[in-house]
Amino acid sequence: MAAWVQQHRPDVHWWCPQLPPSPREAMALLTDGMADWPSTTGVIGSSLGGFYATAVAEQRGCRAVLLNPAVDPARDLTRYIGETTAWHSDERFFFRAEFIDELRAISPAALTQLERYFAVIAKGDEVLGWVEMNERYRGCRVKLLEGGDHALSDFDEHLSEVAAFLGLAATSE
Repeated sequence: MAAWVQQHRPDVHWWCPQLPPSPREAMALLTDGMADWPSTTGVIGSSLGGFYATAVAEQRGCRAVLLNPAVDPARDLTRYIGETTAWHSDERFFFRAEFIDELRAISPAALTQLERYFAVIAKGDEVLGWVEMNERYRGCRVKLLEGGDHALSDFDEHLSEVAAFLGLAATSE
């Protein structure tokens, strides 16, 4: 996505920060970093990032694209309390018990303005259950993929649809 934005929409501010393990700190980083952004802001998140993107969209009223989004990370991450490894690297960090309450505190009870959400959900997700994701985003725009995987390895095939949903028509080739 970053490469697409750089190539096709260099006028768009792309920001993809490394979020801290603390959900409270992660939301503070996002809130502070986006404080001066226009209402046309759009967010994209994958897995736990999809959970955060949902929280940001509810907070700011912006559009959100959710890629195999975590629905209930407070429940799902309890078994990872302690030292663990980052999903995409060997980086180790400590996931503390209080982070579970922080996740609960930022979890939107219900989604509002369903038209602002676009969820891309792979039935072959080996980490999260597609049925629960599909149910959470019922009434929203959902692209339910047969097969696939948690990482959405075929994301390039969905990129133009994601960009269009966010109002990011390509301005250069």
